[in-house]
Amino acid sequence: MATPQTLPSLPPATFTAGSRAALPIVLGYLPIGFAFGVLAQTAGFSVAEVGLMSLLVYAGSAQFIGAEMFAAGAAAPAIISTTFLVNLRHLLLSTALLPSFRRNHPAVNALLAYGITDETFAVNASVLRGRPIGPGFVAGLHITSQASWIAASVAGALAGGIATNQEALGLDFALSAMFIGLLVPNLRGEEAGSRRVAALVAAALAVAMGLLGQPSWGVIVATVVAATVGVMLR
Repeated sequence: MATPQTLPSLPPATFTAGSRAALPIVLGYLPIGFAFGVLAQTAGFSVAEVGLMSLLVYAGSAQFIGAEMFAAGAAAPAIISTTFLVNLRHLLLSTALLPSFRRNHPAVNALLAYGITDETFAVNASVLRGRPIGPGFVAGLHITSQASWIAASVAGALAGGIATNQEALGLDFALSAMFIGLLVPNLRGEEAGSRRVAALVAAALAVAMGLLGQPSWGVIVATVVAATVGVMLR
């Protein structure tokens, strides 16, 4: 029988507390957003278009894929359908965070949902653990994260052809490094056994799906199966 877990205390439900919690995300978004700006500028996007894409789309993987497909001359329907499939995981992310948002007005939740990304989900999930909190914390987390993403992508677009070699600058590993930084704190402590198992299951499935040539579906499959395993072990 699983023993009850002692949850960490909730942070203050303030915008400032949410902004502080966004710091690990900001540190990851700056280099990867810069890399996107360089890529998009090389693909033919203007600085204004890069900024608008980061403001309106705000989905790193979809933005990278969209820019690359645009540069390759893909038709708009193909770009839209591909990015839609890549972002299907947001249905899972939003559903998982619903218990923490249930006290908010639906209109407020609609605005907060706009800022849900893989990274903000990871922070929300690890800090809130399904417990409700006022919208101030989440708004601070989401707005600070997106502001850094927009600023970094615009800076990359302005840099243009100066930083075309992303590997030499280590920008290609920035996103992976950020996720590692978000994951490790959640694997510490005696009560983290189920999370460690879930992380191993997710990693194994993601690698397996990648080897089978289905990396996008690998994210969805790994998320669903690992989350199920984690819940069963709690």
